[in-house]
Amino acid sequence: MNRDPHKIKYIQMRYIDTVLLCLILFCGCSPKTIAIEAEPEADQINDIISDYESMDDGEDQTVRYWPDLSEAKWKRESKSVKHFQDRLATLDQKSLSTENQINVDMLTLILNNWAHELSFESHLMPLNSEGGFLGGIVYAIQGRSVVDDEAFDEYKAKLKALPAYLNQRQADMEAGQRQGKSSPKVVVNNCIKLITHLLETPIEDLFFVDVVSSEYRNEAIELVKSEVVPAYSSFRDFLAGPYLKAAPAAVGISEVTDGRARYEELVRYFTTFDISPEEVFQTGMSEVKRIRAEMEEIIKDLKFDGDFAAFLKFLRTDPQFYPKSGRELLNRAAWITKEMEGELPKYFNLLPRMPLTVKPVPDALAPNYTGGRYSPGSYEDNRAGQYWVNTYKLESRPYYVLPALSLHEGVPGHHLQIMLAAELEELPAFRGTYISAFGEGWGLYSEFLGKEAGMYKSLYEEFGALTYEMWRACRLVVDPGMHYKGWTREEAVDFMASNTALSMHEVNTEIDRYIGWPGQAVSYKMGELKIRELRARAESKLGDDFDIREFHDKVLENGSVPLQTLERLIDQYMNQKISLQSLDN
Repeated sequence: MNRDPHKIKYIQMRYIDTVLLCLILFCGCSPKTIAIEAEPEADQINDIISDYESMDDGEDQTVRYWPDLSEAKWKRESKSVKHFQDRLATLDQKSLSTENQINVDMLTLILNNWAHELSFESHLMPLNSEGGFLGGIVYAIQGRSVVDDEAFDEYKAKLKALPAYLNQRQADMEAGQRQGKSSPKVVVNNCIKLITHLLETPIEDLFFVDVVSSEYRNEAIELVKSEVVPAYSSFRDFLAGPYLKAAPAAVGISEVTDGRARYEELVRYFTTFDISPEEVFQTGMSEVKRIRAEMEEIIKDLKFDGDFAAFLKFLRTDPQFYPKSGRELLNRAAWITKEMEGELPKYFNLLPRMPLTVKPVPDALAPNYTGGRYSPGSYEDNRAGQYWVNTYKLESRPYYVLPALSLHEGVPGHHLQIMLAAELEELPAFRGTYISAFGEGWGLYSEFLGKEAGMYKSLYEEFGALTYEMWRACRLVVDPGMHYKGWTREEAVDFMASNTALSMHEVNTEIDRYIGWPGQAVSYKMGELKIRELRARAESKLGDDFDIREFHDKVLENGSVPLQTLERLIDQYMNQKISLQSLDN
């Protein structure tokens, strides 16, 4: 998948490295100051990567259709993770090449989180407000194309194995409750609603049937009716009965066994920084105050007759701000996306080859889903990137936030970042891991970039962009508020509802998402703040030599990386530019 722009960029950066190397050698600097990889260290990291990527997890092939949840697997994984952590600890990272420094940073982050997942036994709490592993079943089925006998035989075996998989999940959840580890009632109730929605859907309309071609359809319907539906019904009975009865009313993970320490680790993982929940909370309060002042200025400019709360009520209830049909909403989202595509060459040298399309959120996921999401494309499967827009409950999908949502999920947000990363070659597979602080930070930065690109056409859309920024700032408050400081769900809902123009449906689904996914919500704003900080630093340090397209290319050129890694790479980029300036002078 080589492309000329990539070759040009590669040659340019290799030229810079060569010039700097000649300068350093000419000036008589110690070899230790040069970023040349020591041979023994290079061999060690290459061996570690090779062993990691070829690691045999010993998964039981009798359960190959669904994840292996056996105790033996967890023990094997714990031993393997410790083994690789110990090997990485022996490396002198400063002597490694830039590329291998990134590899070490990524692998260290992955292994540390994996170790904490295993220690906490996260598999005992597999639900979240969007279904957790139940949503994973949807993703595992949708996108399939069952069109021949071989594929249908494989698919039938997968469906027949599903009841045993649900039974194993139930056994794990029962074990979790015995250890004081359980999803809270609000998450359990949301999952019950999802299963009820599935069971009330005619079998012929279920996603299990949609993926098979017509000649296999009748047999698939009978199989779903006899095997899959009874299994879901039994699992719903378990959730609605003993599991819900014993589930805690408190929403924070700190309330479960070892939950407080787990949340501290989750904050470090999702921000990729050594930062405490309290520091995140205070950053959020500061950002909320700043953004609120900007929102008040827009209300003043609109000459609205009323206070902040009255303006939010106006936005949430006036029909002018809401679509009349799902098609109308999708058309508006597609238009915004195409308009922004026309602006991309002003801000980027490199663009992905993969096209982007706009689709509705699948019906099986829509009721508890967010307003939009990005579903990555695939060069291997010839599948375009998809910007999903939620057409469920149109009265909760305001137009004034649609530009910000489209920039974040589509371009220049997730589609640009993820599909450019997919075009990188000869990287270890683990480099494809999605780092939330980087990816979601980039998505929120893309909303900020939309203002420069003139994508917000009215004061209402500017307010919508601010309400999305405020939404992410509020996350820094309500997530540690609930999971670390003892806030109730109602306190979190009230805080977000009183500071954003999100519809109340979105406020409630968002708060429920944070309850079921501790820590992840803080990654967005913390990542965006770091990217904007690095851009401001580059603008100040490089002056007239600052090139916005070059800066964006540099941020994205290594795929998803920890923020500390990104900061080091941008600092190196700036130093290289300054060195070239001195050569020119």
